[in-house]
Amino acid sequence: MNQATLTIKQLSDTEIVVTLNGSWTIGADIPGQDELPSKRTHGQSGTLLFKAGDHFCWDSRLLAYLMACQANTQCRFDLSGLPDDVGDLFRLANAVPANKAQPKRKRSLAGTASQWITHVGDGVINFLAFLGELALTMVRWIAGKGSARWLDIVSFCHQAGPSAIPIVSLQSVLVGMILAYLGVVQLRQFGAEIYVSDLVGVGMVREMGALMTAIIMSGRTGAAYAAQLGTMQVNEEIDALTTLGIKPMDYLVLPRTLALLLMMPLLTLYSNVLGMVGGGLVATSMDVTWLMYLHQLREAITYTDILTGVIKSVVFALLIAMAGCRAGLACGRSSAAVGQATTNAVVTAIIYLVVADAGLNILYFKLGV
Repeated sequence: MNQATLTIKQLSDTEIVVTLNGSWTIGADIPGQDELPSKRTHGQSGTLLFKAGDHFCWDSRLLAYLMACQANTQCRFDLSGLPDDVGDLFRLANAVPANKAQPKRKRSLAGTASQWITHVGDGVINFLAFLGELALTMVRWIAGKGSARWLDIVSFCHQAGPSAIPIVSLQSVLVGMILAYLGVVQLRQFGAEIYVSDLVGVGMVREMGALMTAIIMSGRTGAAYAAQLGTMQVNEEIDALTTLGIKPMDYLVLPRTLALLLMMPLLTLYSNVLGMVGGGLVATSMDVTWLMYLHQLREAITYTDILTGVIKSVVFALLIAMAGCRAGLACGRSSAAVGQATTNAVVTAIIYLVVADAGLNILYFKLGV
């Protein structure tokens, strides 16, 4: 394989002849780009006239070299002395301009705030519209006019309930232990370690049991709903159901929502019990017997406390199902859109949970429960 070389000859003040010799192909040693003239002569751009020399042969390596040299020189290239294919490919490569990123416009504070308020307003309107449509669908189903199948509801109940027990068990025990450790650190200063059972019991049944279970379910079941419906959207299965006269809200959204509404209260009660067990493990290591711990729990927890947590779990279940199903039905037509829908479902569900939890706590405080 011949080594690539070039010969430079000055014809005039503005014209330079560049003769290409040897093999200008992939794998061959070619000259550096700095060997070509790149400065203006007498205030005008010079012209580089390329010619084929001895044993000249080429492939795409020559085109890449010419394109790189063109970016670093102010001279005009004349390829009439090279094979016609070289000139045609070179012109084709320069026919499409380089992609230049458009500078971002700086928005004023008022414009940014207006856009954010509009975005939030649209989200609220869409949320209320979806909630209303879901409520009408549920009323039709209760009246016996819906198309939701019990087989689907049972299947989704298994997905949202028994399949979630391992992860709910783990987080419930750990949350109960965390609450107990936090309480013991403070109560030990007053010799009141026995009251750690009050902290764990009331904290689990009124707040942590329902909230932590809901967060687990939003990342597990809510994301699964979004991914399932998003994949159906990509495969045009939802369009096919609509064409057949089957409402996606009846056939796809309602069974998932009912399953979560049925399973969340049960999982919350289960989480409450395991959280108290986790707190007991910590309390019994602090000179508190199991009998004392259970007796104090019975005195501290009322049926009202348990009911407040169950009501929260029902509200949380509805919000998780809505966030997951809305994100899935609004999914785009690509695999990337499915991932984005899943992310939106989890983030939206967590925001819903935090806002709803704060609102319910304020409501309970005003009602005195």
